[in-house]
Amino acid sequence: MGAYKYIEELYKKKQSDLMRFLFRVRCWQFRQLASVHRASRPTRPDKARRLGYKAKQGICIYRTRVKRGGRKRPVSKGICYGKPKTAGVNELKFQRSIQSVAEERVGRACGGLRVMNSYWVGQDAVYKYYEVICVDTAHKAIRRDPRINWICNAVHKHRELRGLTSAGRKNRGVGKGHRHTKVIGSSRRANWKRRNTLSLRRYR
Repeated sequence: MGAYKYIEELYKKKQSDLMRFLFRVRCWQFRQLASVHRASRPTRPDKARRLGYKAKQGICIYRTRVKRGGRKRPVSKGICYGKPKTAGVNELKFQRSIQSVAEERVGRACGGLRVMNSYWVGQDAVYKYYEVICVDTAHKAIRRDPRINWICNAVHKHRELRGLTSAGRKNRGVGKGHRHTKVIGSSRRANWKRRNTLSLRRYR
């Protein structure tokens, strides 16, 4: 087994004394830093490499934190006007995962970079911490690499804002098989629209 395999095995036992101590120290350090900041290297090199990271020019890591918990409705004095359906304030859950929110924040903060993927690095009582792998598509080392220059295409601008990253796709419910029949045709809305639109072609 190589070194990465040993690191992977360590991370499978997150409640061991060693990992709990490591997480506690790391979370203390992350708390002192800005909410979005550049990391000099990945905290979890094995995980980062599995998600597409390479220690080369044009690829960098940004670390970010997102508040844990559900989404409280932002209404003044807790008053929701209108029908009873919209009356809730507290026990609402955001449709996307906290990880996809983390990717979005990094994508907005670093407009010139493309978000490739992200992974969890720790959490405390208030925040979850993620590291996001970003790619500089203007760099020649990226543009000339046939393994990675797919991300230079214009269709990959702000993938994280359109639910195209791994975390974003999970929240859209896109997949193959009998469990995903409601999203055939790219999304639930497109699927519903196609099945509820009367199509009268000229020659039918």
